[in-house]
Amino acid sequence: MAPTIPGFAHDRIAVADGVRLHVAVGGSGSPLVLLHGFPQTHLMWRHVAADLAAEHTVICPDLRGYGDSDKPADPDGTAYAKRTMAADVVALARALGHERFALAGHDRGALVAVRAGLDHPDAVTHLAALDVLPTLDMWDVLRGVSAAVGFHLYLMAQPAGLPEQLIAGAPDAFFGHFLDVWTKDPRALPAEVRAAYLKASREAVPSIVADYRASAGVDLVHDRADRDRGDRLRMPVTVLQQDWGTALGYDAAALWRAWAPDLLHRTVGCGHFMAEEAPGEVAGALRDLLAR
Repeated sequence: MAPTIPGFAHDRIAVADGVRLHVAVGGSGSPLVLLHGFPQTHLMWRHVAADLAAEHTVICPDLRGYGDSDKPADPDGTAYAKRTMAADVVALARALGHERFALAGHDRGALVAVRAGLDHPDAVTHLAALDVLPTLDMWDVLRGVSAAVGFHLYLMAQPAGLPEQLIAGAPDAFFGHFLDVWTKDPRALPAEVRAAYLKASREAVPSIVADYRASAGVDLVHDRADRDRGDRLRMPVTVLQQDWGTALGYDAAALWRAWAPDLLHRTVGCGHFMAEEAPGEVAGALRDLLAR
Protein backbone atom coordinates (compact mmCIF):
# COMPACT_ATOMS: atom_id res chain seq x y z
CA MET A 1 0.00 0.00 0.00
CA ALA A 2 1.28 3.48 -0.89
CA PRO A 3 2.19 5.66 2.11
CA THR A 4 -0.27 8.36 3.17
CA ILE A 5 -0.65 11.09 5.79
CA PRO A 6 -2.39 9.37 8.73
CA GLY A 7 -5.86 10.70 9.45
CA PHE A 8 -6.10 12.82 6.30
CA ALA A 9 -8.95 12.49 3.81
CA HIS A 10 -8.29 12.57 0.07
CA ASP A 11 -10.23 14.20 -2.74
CA ARG A 12 -9.85 15.48 -6.30
CA ILE A 13 -11.13 19.02 -6.76
CA ALA A 14 -11.64 21.01 -9.97
CA VAL A 15 -9.72 24.29 -9.94
CA ALA A 16 -9.53 25.67 -13.50
CA ASP A 17 -10.25 24.67 -17.09
CA GLY A 18 -11.21 21.16 -16.04
CA VAL A 19 -7.94 20.60 -14.15
CA ARG A 20 -8.40 18.64 -10.95
CA LEU A 21 -5.95 18.62 -8.07
CA HIS A 22 -5.51 15.70 -5.75
CA VAL A 23 -5.54 16.95 -2.16
CA ALA A 24 -5.15 15.52 1.34
CA VAL A 25 -6.97 17.44 4.10
CA GLY A 26 -6.88 16.93 7.84
CA GLY A 27 -7.31 18.67 11.16
CA SER A 28 -9.44 21.64 12.14
CA GLY A 29 -8.93 25.32 12.76
CA SER A 30 -7.52 28.12 10.64
CA PRO A 31 -6.47 26.91 7.15
CA LEU A 32 -2.87 26.23 6.21
CA VAL A 33 -1.96 25.12 2.68
CA LEU A 34 1.32 23.21 2.22
CA LEU A 35 2.85 22.94 -1.27
CA HIS A 36 5.43 20.27 -2.09
CA GLY A 37 8.62 20.51 -4.12
CA PHE A 38 10.58 18.48 -6.67
CA PRO A 39 10.73 15.54 -7.12
CA GLN A 40 8.03 14.93 -4.55
CA THR A 41 4.30 15.01 -3.89
CA HIS A 42 2.09 16.17 -1.03
CA LEU A 43 3.51 13.21 0.93
CA MET A 44 6.64 15.24 1.79
CA TRP A 45 4.55 17.09 4.38
CA ARG A 46 3.39 13.92 6.17
CA HIS A 47 5.15 14.66 9.49
CA VAL A 48 4.59 18.43 9.54
CA ALA A 49 0.98 18.13 8.43
CA ALA A 50 0.11 15.55 11.07
CA ASP A 51 1.70 17.77 13.72
CA LEU A 52 0.00 21.01 12.68
CA ALA A 53 -3.41 19.33 12.18
CA ALA A 54 -3.85 19.56 15.94
CA GLU A 55 -4.37 23.31 15.52
CA HIS A 56 -5.15 23.94 11.84
CA THR A 57 -7.07 22.65 8.88
CA VAL A 58 -4.09 21.47 6.86
CA ILE A 59 -4.46 21.25 3.09
CA CYS A 60 -1.80 19.35 1.13
CA PRO A 61 -2.37 19.26 -2.64
CA ASP A 62 -0.33 17.72 -5.38
CA LEU A 63 0.56 20.63 -7.66
CA ARG A 64 -0.77 20.43 -11.21
CA GLY A 65 1.55 18.21 -13.19
CA TYR A 66 2.65 16.23 -10.13
CA GLY A 67 1.47 13.22 -8.16
CA ASP A 68 -2.18 12.32 -8.65
CA SER A 69 -3.21 15.77 -9.90
CA ASP A 70 -4.03 16.37 -13.56
CA LYS A 71 -1.20 16.97 -15.98
CA PRO A 72 -2.52 19.19 -18.78
CA ALA A 73 -0.57 19.72 -21.98
CA ASP A 74 1.37 22.96 -22.31
CA PRO A 75 0.96 24.20 -25.89
CA ASP A 76 1.81 27.86 -25.25
CA GLY A 77 4.14 27.78 -22.23
CA THR A 78 1.61 29.08 -19.71
CA ALA A 79 -0.02 25.90 -18.35
CA TYR A 80 2.74 25.62 -15.73
CA ALA A 81 3.43 29.30 -15.15
CA LYS A 82 3.60 29.91 -11.42
CA ARG A 83 0.77 32.40 -11.94
CA THR A 84 -1.41 29.56 -13.26
CA MET A 85 -0.36 27.19 -10.50
CA ALA A 86 -0.93 29.85 -7.84
CA ALA A 87 -4.44 30.45 -9.17
CA ASP A 88 -5.02 26.69 -8.76
CA VAL A 89 -4.11 26.95 -5.08
CA VAL A 90 -6.43 29.88 -4.45
CA ALA A 91 -9.27 28.12 -6.29
CA LEU A 92 -8.64 24.95 -4.29
CA ALA A 93 -8.79 26.79 -0.97
CA ARG A 94 -12.01 28.52 -1.99
CA ALA A 95 -13.54 25.22 -3.07
CA LEU A 96 -12.79 23.96 0.43
CA GLY A 97 -14.46 27.02 1.95
CA HIS A 98 -11.46 29.23 2.70
CA GLU A 99 -11.19 32.74 1.25
CA ARG A 100 -8.07 33.47 3.31
CA PHE A 101 -5.35 31.04 4.32
CA ALA A 102 -1.72 30.72 5.34
CA LEU A 103 0.58 29.21 2.73
CA ALA A 104 3.90 27.39 2.90
CA GLY A 105 5.86 25.91 0.04
CA HIS A 106 9.04 23.94 -0.44
CA ASP A 107 11.22 24.16 -3.55
CA ARG A 108 8.89 24.42 -6.60
CA GLY A 109 5.95 24.83 -4.23
CA ALA A 110 7.67 27.81 -2.64
CA LEU A 111 7.83 29.54 -6.03
CA VAL A 112 4.11 28.91 -6.45
CA ALA A 113 3.52 30.26 -2.94
CA VAL A 114 5.46 33.45 -3.69
CA ARG A 115 3.46 34.01 -6.86
CA ALA A 116 0.23 33.43 -4.91
CA GLY A 117 1.35 36.01 -2.35
CA LEU A 118 2.09 38.56 -5.07
CA ASP A 119 -1.03 37.91 -7.16
CA HIS A 120 -3.50 37.24 -4.33
CA PRO A 121 -2.38 39.29 -1.31
CA ASP A 122 -5.91 39.45 0.08
CA ALA A 123 -6.09 35.65 0.17
CA VAL A 124 -2.65 34.76 1.62
CA THR A 125 -2.33 35.79 5.27
CA HIS A 126 1.15 34.38 5.99
CA LEU A 127 3.78 32.88 3.71
CA ALA A 128 6.70 30.50 4.22
CA ALA A 129 9.27 29.50 1.60
CA LEU A 130 11.64 26.57 2.15
CA ASP A 131 15.04 26.34 0.45
CA VAL A 132 14.63 28.45 -2.67
CA LEU A 133 15.38 31.94 -3.90
CA PRO A 134 12.88 34.02 -5.87
CA THR A 135 13.14 33.06 -9.54
CA LEU A 136 14.88 36.22 -10.75
CA ASP A 137 17.48 35.99 -8.02
CA MET A 138 18.02 32.28 -8.54
CA TRP A 139 19.12 32.80 -12.15
CA ASP A 140 21.25 35.79 -11.18
CA VAL A 141 23.32 33.94 -8.56
CA LEU A 142 24.05 30.87 -10.68
CA ARG A 143 27.26 31.58 -12.54
CA GLY A 144 30.53 29.88 -13.44
CA VAL A 145 31.25 26.39 -12.19
CA SER A 146 29.02 26.94 -9.14
CA ALA A 147 26.05 26.75 -11.50
CA ALA A 148 26.74 23.02 -11.89
CA VAL A 149 24.68 22.46 -8.75
CA GLY A 150 21.67 23.60 -10.79
CA PHE A 151 22.37 21.63 -13.96
CA HIS A 152 18.78 20.38 -14.02
CA LEU A 153 17.52 23.97 -14.26
CA TYR A 154 19.41 24.47 -17.49
CA LEU A 155 18.50 21.05 -18.89
CA MET A 156 14.77 21.53 -18.37
CA ALA A 157 14.90 25.10 -19.70
CA GLN A 158 15.67 23.77 -23.19
CA PRO A 159 12.97 23.75 -25.90
CA ALA A 160 10.42 20.95 -25.70
CA GLY A 161 11.57 17.58 -26.91
CA LEU A 162 15.15 16.91 -25.87
CA PRO A 163 14.84 17.27 -22.07
CA GLU A 164 11.74 15.08 -21.97
CA GLN A 165 13.43 12.41 -24.09
CA LEU A 166 16.63 12.37 -22.07
CA ILE A 167 14.87 12.23 -18.69
CA ALA A 168 12.33 9.63 -19.83
CA GLY A 169 15.24 7.44 -20.92
CA ALA A 170 16.37 6.96 -17.30
CA PRO A 171 13.78 8.58 -15.02
CA ASP A 172 14.68 6.71 -11.84
CA ALA A 173 18.34 7.60 -12.25
CA PHE A 174 17.50 11.26 -12.91
CA PHE A 175 14.96 11.83 -10.14
CA GLY A 176 16.73 9.46 -7.75
CA HIS A 177 19.91 11.53 -8.10
CA PHE A 178 18.23 14.49 -6.39
CA LEU A 179 16.59 12.37 -3.71
CA ASP A 180 20.03 11.01 -2.87
CA VAL A 181 22.38 14.00 -3.11
CA TRP A 182 20.00 16.54 -1.59
CA THR A 183 19.42 14.44 1.55
CA LYS A 184 21.83 14.64 4.47
CA ASP A 185 19.98 11.95 6.45
CA PRO A 186 18.85 9.06 4.19
CA ARG A 187 16.56 7.81 6.96
CA ALA A 188 14.30 10.77 6.20
CA LEU A 189 13.26 9.08 2.93
CA PRO A 190 12.24 5.50 3.73
CA ALA A 191 12.22 3.04 0.85
CA GLU A 192 8.45 3.16 0.40
CA VAL A 193 8.42 6.97 0.29
CA ARG A 194 11.34 7.11 -2.14
CA ALA A 195 9.57 4.56 -4.34
CA ALA A 196 6.38 6.65 -4.28
CA TYR A 197 8.28 9.77 -5.37
CA LEU A 198 10.04 7.92 -8.18
CA LYS A 199 6.78 6.40 -9.45
CA ALA A 200 5.00 9.76 -9.39
CA SER A 201 7.88 11.50 -11.18
CA ARG A 202 8.22 8.75 -13.77
CA GLU A 203 4.60 9.34 -14.73
CA ALA A 204 4.98 13.11 -14.95
CA VAL A 205 8.12 13.82 -16.98
CA PRO A 206 6.54 16.22 -19.54
CA SER A 207 4.70 18.27 -16.93
CA ILE A 208 7.66 18.46 -14.56
CA VAL A 209 9.84 19.69 -17.41
CA ALA A 210 7.15 22.21 -18.37
CA ASP A 211 7.09 23.51 -14.79
CA TYR A 212 10.85 24.09 -14.86
CA ARG A 213 10.81 25.50 -18.39
CA ALA A 214 8.28 28.11 -17.25
CA SER A 215 10.81 29.34 -14.67
CA ALA A 216 13.18 30.22 -17.50
CA GLY A 217 10.43 31.89 -19.51
CA VAL A 218 7.03 33.22 -18.54
CA ASP A 219 7.77 33.26 -14.80
CA LEU A 220 10.63 35.69 -15.40
CA VAL A 221 8.32 37.98 -17.36
CA HIS A 222 5.87 38.07 -14.46
CA ASP A 223 8.55 38.53 -11.80
CA ARG A 224 10.30 41.35 -13.68
CA ALA A 225 6.99 43.16 -14.04
CA ASP A 226 6.41 42.90 -10.28
CA ARG A 227 9.90 44.12 -9.50
CA ASP A 228 9.60 47.04 -11.90
CA ARG A 229 6.27 48.06 -10.32
CA GLY A 230 7.67 47.69 -6.83
CA ASP A 231 5.18 44.97 -5.89
CA ARG A 232 6.16 43.16 -2.71
CA LEU A 233 4.86 40.44 -0.43
CA ARG A 234 2.66 42.29 2.05
CA MET A 235 2.17 39.48 4.56
CA PRO A 236 4.59 38.16 7.20
CA VAL A 237 7.12 35.90 5.48
CA THR A 238 9.41 33.21 6.87
CA VAL A 239 12.22 31.72 4.79
CA LEU A 240 14.12 28.61 5.85
CA GLN A 241 17.18 27.76 3.78
CA GLN A 242 20.36 25.80 3.80
CA ASP A 243 23.34 28.10 3.80
CA TRP A 244 23.51 28.37 0.02
CA GLY A 245 24.51 32.02 0.29
CA THR A 246 27.85 31.18 1.87
CA ALA A 247 28.42 28.31 -0.55
CA LEU A 248 27.65 30.33 -3.67
CA GLY A 249 28.65 33.82 -2.53
CA TYR A 250 25.48 35.85 -2.03
CA ASP A 251 23.41 37.34 0.79
CA ALA A 252 20.25 35.23 0.77
CA ALA A 253 18.46 37.27 3.44
CA ALA A 254 19.06 40.52 1.54
CA LEU A 255 17.73 39.02 -1.69
CA TRP A 256 14.58 37.84 0.07
CA ARG A 257 14.10 41.11 1.98
CA ALA A 258 13.86 42.98 -1.33
CA TRP A 259 10.67 41.00 -1.96
CA ALA A 260 9.40 40.59 1.60
CA PRO A 261 9.83 43.56 3.98
CA ASP A 262 8.28 41.65 6.92
CA LEU A 263 10.82 38.82 6.76
CA LEU A 264 12.24 36.26 9.16
CA HIS A 265 15.11 34.45 7.44
CA ARG A 266 16.83 31.44 9.00
CA THR A 267 19.43 28.96 7.84
CA VAL A 268 19.08 25.31 8.82
CA GLY A 269 21.60 22.53 9.26
CA CYS A 270 19.65 19.74 7.60
CA GLY A 271 19.46 18.87 3.92
CA HIS A 272 17.14 20.17 1.22
CA PHE A 273 14.21 17.95 2.21
CA MET A 274 13.87 19.71 5.54
CA ALA A 275 10.20 18.90 6.15
CA GLU A 276 11.26 15.25 6.23
CA GLU A 277 14.70 15.62 7.80
CA ALA A 278 13.76 18.18 10.48
CA PRO A 279 9.94 18.17 10.70
CA GLY A 280 9.88 19.49 14.26
CA GLU A 281 11.99 22.50 13.30
CA VAL A 282 9.82 23.22 10.26
CA ALA A 283 6.56 22.83 12.20
CA GLY A 284 7.92 25.13 14.91
CA ALA A 285 8.89 27.76 12.35
CA LEU A 286 5.42 27.64 10.83
CA ARG A 287 3.81 28.02 14.25
CA ASP A 288 6.01 31.04 14.91
CA LEU A 289 5.06 32.52 11.56
CA LEU A 290 1.34 32.08 12.19
CA ALA A 291 1.71 33.84 15.54
CA ARG A 292 3.07 37.00 13.89
